[in-house]
Amino acid sequence: MVSEYDYWLLDLDGTLIDVEWSYTREVFDRVGDRLGREFTDQEADIIWSGLTGSRDRQLEAWGIDPHEFWEAFHAEEDPMVRAEQTYLHDDAAFVAELDVPVGLVTHCQEFLCEPVLDNVGIRDWFDARLCCTEETGWKPDPAPVESVLRELGVAHNGHEGVLAGDGANDVGAAWNAGLDAIHVERVGHERRGQCVLGDYRVESFDELPGRP
Repeated sequence: MVSEYDYWLLDLDGTLIDVEWSYTREVFDRVGDRLGREFTDQEADIIWSGLTGSRDRQLEAWGIDPHEFWEAFHAEEDPMVRAEQTYLHDDAAFVAELDVPVGLVTHCQEFLCEPVLDNVGIRDWFDARLCCTEETGWKPDPAPVESVLRELGVAHNGHEGVLAGDGANDVGAAWNAGLDAIHVERVGHERRGQCVLGDYRVESFDELPGRP
């Protein structure tokens, strides 16, 4: 049963929170101006939501240098505006009720993550958190997950844990670190274009068996 896990790790964007589409569209418009290339709604959705897995590989397939893209992207993201445009999924509220160690492992960069956590009021949900970088590694690499497990004090202690996220990279990171994986399909299989496997596959945390 899900309620019997000894610790939980969670992804952030697309799992616990999301941002209004108007914000995403405006950011990609400005990034497109910087790069001299327009992004369609579908392309913006694919990159923002990581629908095809590796965002860098997808950018390269479109002939876009990932380093140049992310440099432009982060330059155009306003932390306070993003925080104001971010909302918490109702079904994520159960995380506040978990009476076990809880960690956050996100690709959201720290300068964006911190105001977002404050704006939606969930900073105190987590006993440890990590914003992935080139130094920490990126999911599905287990390194950032293992780093949070060490900070939580649960690494290699024989207890059972789970990682919940909205993408294939989250599931991969969980399995690579020896954890169970919950895939929360927020966008739908048709929009994603593929089906992501996990130990649990749900469209809402409300569907989890034995949810606390």
